[in-house]
Amino acid sequence: MNAFQKLGLDADLLKAIEDMGFETPSEVQEKSIPILLEQETDLVSLAQTGTGKTAAFGFPLIQKIDPNSKKTQALILSPTRELCLQITNEIKNYSKYKKSLNVVAVYGGASITDQARSIERGAQIIVATPGRMQDMIRRRLANISSIGYCVLDEADEMLNMGFYEDIKSILSHTPKEKKTWLFSATMPKEVAKIAKKFMTDPIEITVGSKNKGTSNVSHEYYLVNHRNRYDALKRLADANPEIFSVIFCRTKRDTQKVAEKLIEDGYNAAALHGDLSQNQRDLVMKSFRSRQIQMLVATDVAARGIDVDDITHVINYQLPDEIETYTHRSGRTGRAGKNGVSMVIISKSEVRKIRTVEKIIQQKFEEKSIPDGKEICKTQLFHLANDIKKTEINHDIDPYLPTINEALEDFTKEELIKKFFSVEFTRFYNYYEKAPDLSSESAGGRPEVSEGNTRYFINVGSKDGYDWKSLKDFLTEELNLDRDDIFKVDTKASFSFFNTDEKHADLILSTFTDYQQNGRFVNVEITKDQKSERGGGRRRERSGGGGGRRNSKGFDDKKGGKFSGKRRSEKRDDKGPRKGGRNKNIENSIKRRRSKA
Repeated sequence: MNAFQKLGLDADLLKAIEDMGFETPSEVQEKSIPILLEQETDLVSLAQTGTGKTAAFGFPLIQKIDPNSKKTQALILSPTRELCLQITNEIKNYSKYKKSLNVVAVYGGASITDQARSIERGAQIIVATPGRMQDMIRRRLANISSIGYCVLDEADEMLNMGFYEDIKSILSHTPKEKKTWLFSATMPKEVAKIAKKFMTDPIEITVGSKNKGTSNVSHEYYLVNHRNRYDALKRLADANPEIFSVIFCRTKRDTQKVAEKLIEDGYNAAALHGDLSQNQRDLVMKSFRSRQIQMLVATDVAARGIDVDDITHVINYQLPDEIETYTHRSGRTGRAGKNGVSMVIISKSEVRKIRTVEKIIQQKFEEKSIPDGKEICKTQLFHLANDIKKTEINHDIDPYLPTINEALEDFTKEELIKKFFSVEFTRFYNYYEKAPDLSSESAGGRPEVSEGNTRYFINVGSKDGYDWKSLKDFLTEELNLDRDDIFKVDTKASFSFFNTDEKHADLILSTFTDYQQNGRFVNVEITKDQKSERGGGRRRERSGGGGGRRNSKGFDDKKGGKFSGKRRSEKRDDKGPRKGGRNKNIENSIKRRRSKA
């Protein structure tokens, strides 16, 4: 008897399961399916990415749908178009023997008219991203007023992406008596909040522990100087010749930059982020699945649609700002019972974050050293030998063997082996012969606040919409510095503080000289205790903190950091552009806090 038969699934589903080669249900399927089949209940199911959650809600949903009715009976919400399409395809595969059951994907980047037409023909199940679903409802192109079931898949990620209001609005168009099934990898307070607001006495299922990482993944971190981050990434790739990986960056800009550098250096790499068109994303994913691309550099949001079971490594080029997101990243590897490795490249100032992640995933990280040149050359040499050993002989070369033998007859077997391996091996040897030890250099990582650091005042804070993360992003982009160059960011109501290495002081002070945002001057100065050494940026007299207002002679007394409207008569256009030619307004810089897709 098939193990799935014990769960109570009907013959059509069991036949489809057999066709797909599924033999044993995963833990989340074993726990969820019987409850959803036997009871009309709300459900919260917590399980890692890659544990079979789609089947856990897909099988019961298909069995409960009436295929003879053309009405929309179920809505599945997912965070990204990639995941939306993935779920749709899986539901179609599961329901292949339910001839009258139709599943329609609704997502941005495709024709809304075509999607509406498909729904009108009869769609018992709609799989949608929140933004496009909102649009469909607003235009009255979809009717979900009679659905019996609503599935919130990857709920934590949807809320992470700011879809709370969209979800709330969509659910307001559904009947109160419907059943809601919430599936999530983690259970942050936002997910608990949505469960409390939109669900009634839900049954909760947890596979492992809340937020815990899968046991199939080992976790490693590599401590390097932040300037050597990219070189460290290359060495990790070279030390793992069979690597098939996803590399995570925080922003679209970093994602594109890292991918371009890898391609320039001869690696099979590509970028995946929200600035790509749907067609471009499809081509990248097709190349990745076929292993034409070995290193996929992605943002967290774009990677939500990656459904590849044999990824060997996840490399965190930068740790995510939301520590819970690490669970999603590491869940890309170690899937379908296979083992995987999650690597993190960090500078000294980020070691404390590793300890925080360990508490969340309830697993320990192993600190490892970046491989040196000698190790990499040895690994590559043995890898080449194994490739040769496994290569099948192409007998089409047989007619040319006499000429080849004649050309090589003066060499011994040992000499031929040396020459043959030198063809591939020499480039690695030449590159790494005098390469520095990156791990040992990391000992000079960033200190907290000590000699050689400079602390600054800036007259923007939480009242301007900044927290420490978004202010750090703003400074990083405006100054064109690495995120690790700016540290100890401390935001107050109407002003903030941050630190950099002393060597960046001239750049920072010159960048923020006469810097305006929407007519308001943004003032950056070295804090009082260090000002005497350098002279500081703009002159400022404090009267209780916050920003000030500018007159022709300097800053007057301030009232809660607000400006009166008096401004210096000179305009930036009179003096030429700042470094980089950027002069954006505060609203745009706040909206730009972090490119997540």
